[in-house]
Amino acid sequence: MQKYQFLNRDLSWLSFNKRVLQEASNTRLPLYERIKFLAIYSSNLDEFYRVRLGTYKRFTELPAEDKDILRENPDAILKNINAEVDRQQNEFGNIFTQEIIPALEEEDIILIRDQSLCEEHHQFVKDFFLDNLLPHVQPILLLKKQIQPFLQNNVIYIAVKLFKKRKKEEEEGIPKSRRSRYAIIKVPSHRFPRFIELPDRDGKHFIMFLDDIIKLRMKLLFPGYKIDSSYSFKLSRDADLLIEDEYSGDLIKMIENSLKKRETGSPSRFLYDASIPKDFLKFLKDSFNLQNNDMVKGARYHNFQDFFGFPNPKYPELEPESFHPLKVDDLQGNKSVFKTIRLKDQILHFPYQSYEYVIRFLNEAAVDPKVVEIKATQYRVADNSAVVNALINAALNGKKVTVFVEVKARFDEEANLRSANEMRKAGVKIIDSIPGLKVHAKLALVLRKGDKKDYAFLSTGNFNEKTAKIYSDHGLLTSNEVIITELKQLFDYLENQTEGYEFRKLLVGRFNLRRSLIELIDQEIQNVKKGHKGYIILKMNGLQERDMITKLYEASENGVKIDLIIRGICCLKPNKTYAKNIRIIRIVDQFLEHGRIFYFHNLGEELLYLSSADWMNRNLHRRIECAFPIQDKKIKKELIDILNIQLNDNVSARILDGKLNNLPIPINGKVKKIQSQKEIFAYLNKKETASKSRKNRAAKDSV
Repeated sequence: MQKYQFLNRDLSWLSFNKRVLQEASNTRLPLYERIKFLAIYSSNLDEFYRVRLGTYKRFTELPAEDKDILRENPDAILKNINAEVDRQQNEFGNIFTQEIIPALEEEDIILIRDQSLCEEHHQFVKDFFLDNLLPHVQPILLLKKQIQPFLQNNVIYIAVKLFKKRKKEEEEGIPKSRRSRYAIIKVPSHRFPRFIELPDRDGKHFIMFLDDIIKLRMKLLFPGYKIDSSYSFKLSRDADLLIEDEYSGDLIKMIENSLKKRETGSPSRFLYDASIPKDFLKFLKDSFNLQNNDMVKGARYHNFQDFFGFPNPKYPELEPESFHPLKVDDLQGNKSVFKTIRLKDQILHFPYQSYEYVIRFLNEAAVDPKVVEIKATQYRVADNSAVVNALINAALNGKKVTVFVEVKARFDEEANLRSANEMRKAGVKIIDSIPGLKVHAKLALVLRKGDKKDYAFLSTGNFNEKTAKIYSDHGLLTSNEVIITELKQLFDYLENQTEGYEFRKLLVGRFNLRRSLIELIDQEIQNVKKGHKGYIILKMNGLQERDMITKLYEASENGVKIDLIIRGICCLKPNKTYAKNIRIIRIVDQFLEHGRIFYFHNLGEELLYLSSADWMNRNLHRRIECAFPIQDKKIKKELIDILNIQLNDNVSARILDGKLNNLPIPINGKVKKIQSQKEIFAYLNKKETASKSRKNRAAKDSV
């Protein structure tokens, strides 16, 4: 038996999503923030089934001797996944029906489900159905083994059981011997809002699911039939693109062809209303050639990600307070971004501080006559991206612009191909993906004439001004000559894939990232063995790579204290003797924790890196990532302060235990409540206010 144990990555991910679900039950939050967390949970789970379940299903089809080679039994894992999802779906249903619906009703917002409609609402529903829905809800009769309609991915359908009418049947009821017929109706939520607002009455606001409006009036769709029952279902399809040979042929063409197949992938989850009778469900299962492990019990309603658009008739009440990012005094006004970072490095913390400075950095590069070249990476960009526009403007202004576009960024392949084409038309040199690798590093490099200073932006998050409003990330603006030199080497590798580069300051995936991280952990171990303090803080989205986890276990056994802030997947198993010095917390709050920070005590000469890389197999073995050192003492202290605020969070943080439970941190009456995201905003605001005050005093003194 192996010495160390590891948690399954997908069960760990489900534990993270359960933590998201907990926020939907958090009565401290505004009601519509809680509803948003229901939507996030549902959206996350849909993506999980589309991306992860296909792999397990393929493994379950392997011969027994091949399964023995795998680390984990795929049949057992798949069973455990479905069991955990079933438990979470029950919890989800209880939160929705027992907490959210009553809370809405207390605010005079009535989500009509089984309640009887008043005459006014009946007429509204009838008119809405006839005037709007009728052309878009044509039913399809199911004839098993004869007609098998294609089910679209993540679309809600209503399955209907009905009987052909006979004379006087409406009065006499349905004879038991009558042969049942079946049909399906597609809910056109791609054309209409999922939630329809009905006329207000007596100061109350009424909202109805689009599905229920269809069910209420669908007898018009089946003349000559009597409807017996109806139930909702949806099918999720495997979305993992399998490109057979990335090393030969036209990679872009392969991806474009694969994208066409994504929406027709094999079933990964058939989610159905748990109240459907067994014979009805069996008919559907047989009609669509589904397997037992495709079938997942759900509730009456599906696609709760549609709750992102749940109407709020009392807006802005019941919503979180509007958030306004802080300005950065050093970069404010008409100051040149270049001149500012020539004097000293600048750190930006999103979304607490504005992303406009990154756009200004690129726009300044686009018009500066001394700039000759701009190089950048692109993984996920916003629609109508200001970043892409800045790069296009630079090319139109005669700059040489080279952009590495990762066209294999899952679910952003099509958007990245589109933005790449836009830039290419404007004269930007586009490098499309490296076969067998993903480029996940977030980098921009601005090169100027002769001995003029060059500049760079390195980030933990994407060049995306929209996600920068909701993702917590860090970005460094620098003119450090060593970092600039190594970035030139890295971009040269991306362009030419030549080997032989050495990186000393930057830790680069596929070069020195993994090896350097192990060396840094080993150094902490050696420091403890010599009687000194050993301490590591690691903040990331996911921790999976077994060799890295083993190294952390080894460090713990040797007395190195380790604090982990892991948002999502964590395969390290705490509460074991070999992990006694390791604590894991998970923070879920208003903003998505996305920044990666690696801290090593280093005998008091603290080392701190920001990075694009999680410690997942894919990041450390199959991606070009970049971890970059923070050398400015003030910036380093600022980031360490932020880490300590998060480590002291006792409101939004949870302790992750060895059974994947998210345990609240006990608070007694004397302990101050610390909600890290609010505290970080207050900390940065206080620093900015103090900086302005110092400058104002200096200005007065100089007069």
